[in-house]
Amino acid sequence: MQRVCFLLKVREDRIAEYRERHAAVWPEMREALTATGWHNYSLFLRDDGLLVGYLETEDFEAARAAMEATEVNARWQAEMAPFFEALDGARPDEAMKPLTEVFHLD
Repeated sequence: MQRVCFLLKVREDRIAEYRERHAAVWPEMREALTATGWHNYSLFLRDDGLLVGYLETEDFEAARAAMEATEVNARWQAEMAPFFEALDGARPDEAMKPLTEVFHLD
């Protein structure tokens, strides 16, 4: 199982709404994530907007590609893009650059 961690930055003026949106993630989005191999997926948000994402999957690139092929992901990414800083034209899911794991205690 591959462990993936990434960072994004939520705009400070959108943090409250971002939290609200993630308190009510669409059921079809949750189902698509599970069906495409996203396991133990968590998002952590610091008060200044730093977002830390973590997930486990067999193959991150395959899981990301499978999500990209879903209609619900296209809608979700379009709605979420305005919440983030520094996407440089990418969708939020395209901007998820995995961090290098340097230590793991099993």
